[in-house]
Amino acid sequence: QVQLVESGGGLVQPGGSLRLSCVASIKWFSVFTMKWYRQAPGNQRELVAAISRLGSTTYADSVKGRFTISRDNAKNTLYLQMNSLTPEDTAVYYCNAEHSGASSWGQGTQVTVSS
Repeated sequence: QVQLVESGGGLVQPGGSLRLSCVASIKWFSVFTMKWYRQAPGNQRELVAAISRLGSTTYADSVKGRFTISRDNAKNTLYLQMNSLTPEDTAVYYCNAEHSGASSWGQGTQVTVSS
């Protein structure tokens, strides 16, 4: 059973930075495609960034150039470095692990961008 635990969220001023982490209890973490999603109040959950088992990355247009997704397979950990944050980035951020058609979710971490 896959368990994902996110951390690193919080309150930050516009223009600030945060680094989210997701620790995965997965035996073969390196073969999973890992993703970050976010959901703002009243909105659907949206894909923010993804990283394949080979390290290829994709980003939503709204975060390109500001966010960086990465993974440390030795630590079973997924990261999301978020820079130049704006109030529009306020949301609950979720970690997702996907492999062979199966998908697992973390409980989410709140990110609030406000002055």
